[in-house]
Amino acid sequence: MKINYGSSFFIILGVLSFGLLFSCKDKKAGDDFSIEFDTIRVEKRIPLLEQENDTTLPYSDVSIGFVYPKKFRNPEDLARLQQIVKGTFFNNQKYDSLSAEEAVDKYLADYTAEYRVLADDFYTDKTRLEGKTPSWYWYYMNNDNRILFQNDSLLSYAVEYSDYTGGAHGSFHVTYVNIDLNELTTLSEEDLFVPNYFKPLTEKIVRNLMKKYNVTVPDSLISEGFFEVEDIVPNNNFWLSNEGIHYSYNQYEIAPYAMGVIDVTIPYSELKDILKPNSPVEQFIHNNISEE
Repeated sequence: MKINYGSSFFIILGVLSFGLLFSCKDKKAGDDFSIEFDTIRVEKRIPLLEQENDTTLPYSDVSIGFVYPKKFRNPEDLARLQQIVKGTFFNNQKYDSLSAEEAVDKYLADYTAEYRVLADDFYTDKTRLEGKTPSWYWYYMNNDNRILFQNDSLLSYAVEYSDYTGGAHGSFHVTYVNIDLNELTTLSEEDLFVPNYFKPLTEKIVRNLMKKYNVTVPDSLISEGFFEVEDIVPNNNFWLSNEGIHYSYNQYEIAPYAMGVIDVTIPYSELKDILKPNSPVEQFIHNNISEE
């Protein structure tokens, strides 16, 4: 097993190359809005059968890459930011009170225990197959997060998870997290858009998918492989950049597995009519995006 705890890096918020100079609500003179991130990476092969290292027998290949904040403003704010990042990465509150290293160790131990529960099923299937080794117990699991965008008030990152647990193929999905660094809360569509935003935002998403796939009417998206146009609606799975809001739809959400994750960008210039006044994104646009 390889465990790497030594990959520290700094992101200096508000001094990035694209020049994001966003004034923070309640920001005090002398506040340090830099974030120091660290990375824990684990690569491990877990045998299905405890204390068996025979590679001809089933195992699961596990890869974990956990990027987490190591330094931020003050201890209280750092603890809250770490709680959000751990909660969205491990997707379970039981890891919230643990240090980053402890959380990764427990996550790996929990996965190992869950995988090895299958040992009895493996022996049952092997007996049923008259001694032949069933091939569907070779698993894998990859869990990583990566920073996509940050300034001194907003942070967006992706949590990318893939696994194989038997069946015809593995699965992959990406979940985006957006954090208001002033309030230290996660942002949803309801935080960014005015009431009754759903229909106009849907229309904007569909229109930009039509541009991406070079079709002129919504129903033509079906011929491109999409299920139904009615399935294409805002899903709260978005991230923010200095260009616009980027939505992603995971496999089977609006299109078949073979089409993979569907991405679409809605430029800020098309969103101004539905942005909630004084929302973090509206303020960002007002201060940083030139009028077109």
